[in-house]
Amino acid sequence: VQLVESGGGTVQSGGSLRLSCAALGFTFDDYVIGWFRQAPGKEREGISCFGCRDGGTFYTNSVLGRFIITSDSAKNTVFLHMNRLKPEDTAVYYCAASKNRGSYYPFEDEYEYWGQGTQVTVSS
Repeated sequence: VQLVESGGGTVQSGGSLRLSCAALGFTFDDYVIGWFRQAPGKEREGISCFGCRDGGTFYTNSVLGRFIITSDSAKNTVFLHMNRLKPEDTAVYYCAASKNRGSYYPFEDEYEYWGQGTQVTVSS
């Protein structure tokens, strides 16, 4: 069982990036996929979950209206579309998988499988 992330990079403020999270060895439809990030010198924080809230999607206020999650079942992949990026979005981004479909927030402790992380840098 593995989650493989890709799509990070460096972008100017106001730009966009798309992160991919491919599930290997399991079907992501059976799990909640959470997105987390860890900025330099800060703790890792949850920013979004897909399939949580019994099949819904959640975004924290810091990314609501700018980040959108989509999925491709045929590719067994979840995408995080990040728009209108800000320098404060600079972080290592992780996707993770949880079985708790009733969860209403991406609590880190609930996530069983983790991707390797991908760096996103937003320059001002």
